[in-house]
Formats: sequence, C-alpha cells, structure tokens
Amino acid sequence: MLKEEPFKPENFYILAVDDISTNLKLLRVILEPVGYSLTFAKGGYQAIERVKASKPDLILLDLMMPDMNGLEVCKHLKSDPEYADIPIIFITASNEQEHIINAFESGAVDYINKPFKKAELLARIRNHLLLKHTIDELKYTQKELQNALVKVQKIANTDPLTGVLNRRSLFNFGHQEFNRVSRYGPPFSILLMDLDHFKKVNDNYGHQVGDIALCTVVKSIKNTIRNVDFLGRYGGEEFMALLPETHGDQALTLAERIRQMVASNIIETDQGNLRLSISIGVTTYSIKDRSLDDMISRADKGVYQAKQQGRNKCCLV
Repeated sequence: MLKEEPFKPENFYILAVDDISTNLKLLRVILEPVGYSLTFAKGGYQAIERVKASKPDLILLDLMMPDMNGLEVCKHLKSDPEYADIPIIFITASNEQEHIINAFESGAVDYINKPFKKAELLARIRNHLLLKHTIDELKYTQKELQNALVKVQKIANTDPLTGVLNRRSLFNFGHQEFNRVSRYGPPFSILLMDLDHFKKVNDNYGHQVGDIALCTVVKSIKNTIRNVDFLGRYGGEEFMALLPETHGDQALTLAERIRQMVASNIIETDQGNLRLSISIGVTTYSIKDRSLDDMISRADKGVYQAKQQGRNKCCLV
C-alpha cells in the first residue's frame, strides 16, 4: 500500500520555458515563495539543453516561441524514453481549439492560459506533480513485486542446497519435453545419476561434508552439460539431466564426461581427502514410450546395471 505523505513543493524541480522575460519573472514570483526549485529557458533549444543537464519533475512550456516552438520541444522530449515521462504543461495566450488539440496530441498533460491565475497555476502544477509522484511510486512498487515474484519462483522451483531444479520443477520440464518429442519426434535423452556409497560419506565424514560433496558434484555436472539442458535433484543423492535434441550415443558421451569430471574431484576434509564416483543410467526417447515415467524407469535400470558392474560406470539402456 502506498504511503500518503504531505506534499512538499521543495522536493520538486520545475523548468519554465518562455521567450518573454516578463512571463518568466512572473512565474518566479508565483512559484519560488511556495518552495519550488526553478530553472528557466528562453527558447526551445535552450530548454532541451536544460532538461539534459538536469531532468526536471515538470516543465511549463510556452507554446509560441521563435526558434523552436513548444510543440516541437514537446515532441522531441516525448520521443526520448529518458524524458518521455516528464509532465509538460503548455502556457499560452491562444484559445484556438486547434492549438489546444495539437498541444495534447504532442504529449502535454495540460495547458494554462495567459495571463496566469495564481491559484489555478499552483493547483494544476500540484496535481500533475502528485500524479507523476504516484505513478513513479507505482512503477517502483511493481518492480519490487516483480523482483519478489522472481525470488519466490526461484525458491519454489529450486533445491535449496544445490540450487538446481527441485523434483517437482524437474518433472514439469520433463513432461513438457516428453510431450514435445512425442508430437514432433526425437531426439530426447535422460541421464539419471546416483552418487556411489553416499551413505558412507555421511556416516564417515558427517552431513556437512556430504552437503559439500553434493554441491561439488552439481558443479561438475553443470560445467559439462549445455545451457539448454535441465538439471535437477531427483532424490537425496540422485540427480537427473534432461537433454533436449540429444541422441542416445551423444547422451552416453556426455555421461562419460560427467563421470570422469566427478571422479577427478578431490574434497579436503579433516579425515583426509575424499574422492567421489557416480553411476549413470542413460536412455533416449523411443516411440514405444507412453510417458516420461517409461524413460525414467529405463534410466533407473541403467543406474542399477552400472552399480552391478562395480559402480563408477555409465550404462545406456
């Protein structure tokens, strides 16, 4: 909820633009005693220079000026994303309908007739500054909400220890990829990876070292797979990689690189250096597969075969 704060003119900076010095002096007499910070320009080109030098919160802009008229200045500023949000109020002696329409079409938020009426001038300036301030706050709040949403989504979708996808999110991506490949055809492969003797790591070295080991393995896997692949934590010490557009032989080659990378890691502990190994089941999409579960079941058999062969192996099933 936005906080309602008292309006303070001293918090706002206004640029007044008019080629007639008397009008600028009158604006100074009206606005400075209220507390507004002011700067002045006597022509269109000078006004643009002033804006670029120090962005004002609001611009009071004369419509008729000799070098560059107010409409041209307004259109120029509104075409630049950096300055497009500055509210511009035209000040004009003209009551012609066409001039008023042109003013609004160029991007102005309001217009005030000369000679100025002090109360009307102050009220219109105040209202547009309040509106601009409210819009800015809403934009800031929206940005904060978007950032918070990104953080919440990350928390909801990732494993808190390793930072990879959690099981639910992993399966969501897996089902999407399975549906894609079922419709458009292969390839699509899966790696199911299980750390060898991980229970002994926790029992002999403690869970803190076990957590370090898991994060080390994840780093090795992430450094090996592609950016388009999905990596998630399937279980306690099990990880799964979803490999879009990857044939079985390519997946097996990738699995072997992961196996070697994991085996090359050395984790220093108080009880000496710890080495890890990983068993990997590899499978690829078959037209006979009815669901993602069929592929995962095969990959799980691959892990079992790798364990049966002495662990630290990759098996394509």
